[in-house]
Amino acid sequence: MPSSEDLLIERNTTTNLTAITTPADIATKHFLDSFTAVGVRKWSGRERIIDIGSGAGFPGIALRLVFPGTSLTLVESMGKKARFLEEVTSTLALDSVEVRNERAEALAHARRERYDVGTARAVGTLGAIVEYLLPFLRIGGDAIAWKGRLDAELAGAKKACAAVGGEIVKITPTAELGLGAVLPGRSLVVIRKLRATPSRYPRSPAEAKRHPW
Repeated sequence: MPSSEDLLIERNTTTNLTAITTPADIATKHFLDSFTAVGVRKWSGRERIIDIGSGAGFPGIALRLVFPGTSLTLVESMGKKARFLEEVTSTLALDSVEVRNERAEALAHARRERYDVGTARAVGTLGAIVEYLLPFLRIGGDAIAWKGRLDAELAGAKKACAAVGGEIVKITPTAELGLGAVLPGRSLVVIRKLRATPSRYPRSPAEAKRHPW
């Protein structure tokens, strides 16, 4: 049975799933980067996880491999990437994994407060991630965002948290996880949902573009 890494390399030649293509870079910049989420919150191993903008399956599938007792929803708006995610899920015989080929903003209005953890890697500004993920989460659930430079986005993210019902509870640079040399300039941001999200969020893409955080 091929691994998810083998499938990613094979399919990337025809469908351009990711700019990262060598086995060593896939191992470090995709898998290891995804695994850093293990170190920034306490996991029971049975969480309901939603991963938005899943792309080639990171961090969602990587975390599902670490925690086989979790259930996972992968949200990917691009059809070719969603089909790849379905192929990986089938090939690896991963149960309790659902692929949704739609926009997170639309799905969030139908799936409110169903998940324990939401993840987003390389998906917009931190403020936008807060707006996308928190509606999915139960009160007390955690959103985890992978970010590079943060300073310019923190004010908008705090404004989004105040509106959507969350609070930034932890920012963990990869250096604190002992990975500063191999994953430089990266941080994981944990946003906890403290109260119910008003029904108007997330906004439509057009409104969010007109009034960004």
